[in-house]
Amino acid sequence: MNQLIGHEKIFNHLKNLYEFNNLPNKIIINGKKGIGKFHLVKKLLKIIYKDINNSEDLIEKMSHPNIFYIHKYLDKKFIDISQIREMIKFQNNSSFNNKIRSVVIDDLEFLNTNSSNALLKSLEEPNNNVMFFLINNSEYKILETINSRCIEYKALLNANEIKDIVNNYFNENMYDKLSKDFFCYYNSPSFLISLINYMNENNIDIENITINKFFFNFINNKHYLKNSFISVNLNYFIELFFYKNIYSTGNITYNIKDYFYKKFADIKKYNLDLETFFLEFEEKLLNE
Repeated sequence: MNQLIGHEKIFNHLKNLYEFNNLPNKIIINGKKGIGKFHLVKKLLKIIYKDINNSEDLIEKMSHPNIFYIHKYLDKKFIDISQIREMIKFQNNSSFNNKIRSVVIDDLEFLNTNSSNALLKSLEEPNNNVMFFLINNSEYKILETINSRCIEYKALLNANEIKDIVNNYFNENMYDKLSKDFFCYYNSPSFLISLINYMNENNIDIENITINKFFFNFINNKHYLKNSFISVNLNYFIELFFYKNIYSTGNITYNIKDYFYKKFADIKKYNLDLETFFLEFEEKLLNE
């Protein structure tokens, strides 16, 4: 779990900069969601605070007194400006053991206009004893004014590294056991690990399940309403369903795909009824 796979080059570079007192105080780690960017930052923080007792444990629990974390709350659409204001207060407080303080902002793309502007002011007029680690998912753009004030590092993983991370997590070769219906270019190790855990928790045969049977399962159990993993990844699963059925089987046309894409987009935009959508989805696509 604590092993860093695939980002060793960036980590070693940042570690060396810190040890020679040359680490930039405003860093953006940019890359696909779910590839371990936050894990990379935590490993670096453990180096920075290694001479403080219990630092590794405190960093794992996200309770270190010299580190302030910001992320989007599950019940919010954006990172709120109040969170940035709390961060500014943290910057002005005295630090523990006179060590530098660190601000970690995860999912940077969820900053709204107000919170972006407030963060920008802190980046433009930084406290000399504060470091910023900003984590952005590369499929989203961030303000150029924020990006230009930081040193950017681009993180990525190849297929073998993704496989190694998944297998390392389960301590067995789960990657090759997973049904090929769920593999595509956009897979991240975090997604695959969560998918395998979901299947195991729901007694789903991970080797033989098809995408169509997977939809039957979560629709009939209403997991699109009850299960956070399914609800968060609905858009991806719908795309995967049409990809497999249009390109692999040829049973579904582009017109049908466009119809359901538009309908699902309207549901998200106007907060409409998901249950009606999936009843129609099952009737028209899964019963044929």
